[in-house]
Amino acid sequence: MNLTLKQGVALSATAVLALSAAGVAQAEPTVPTHAVIVCDSASFYANYDSASGPVGLKRVLLRGDKVGHTRGAHPVYNGWAATFDFGPNDWGFVRQECLGGFGSW
Repeated sequence: MNLTLKQGVALSATAVLALSAAGVAQAEPTVPTHAVIVCDSASFYANYDSASGPVGLKRVLLRGDKVGHTRGAHPVYNGWAATFDFGPNDWGFVRQECLGGFGSW
């Protein structure tokens, strides 16, 4: 093996060891905290666009519908909270003030 190739192999091995020691930044999945809809009705949107607001109305949730949102872990954009609807098991966005009864079920 020539000197340049040996140096390249040594550098590659050092880089691999450094990366494995540092680890890869990953967020642990967070199971949504159980909550309920506390508004009489709450629009449930597929997504939130920072320029135009909520987009893609999926359905309207009613008072008492079981949902999930972990405060401090799941995003809230301009009052629209990322929320898991336990009925059909899908994610969307609902007004933050319509979430309550955390841990009640």
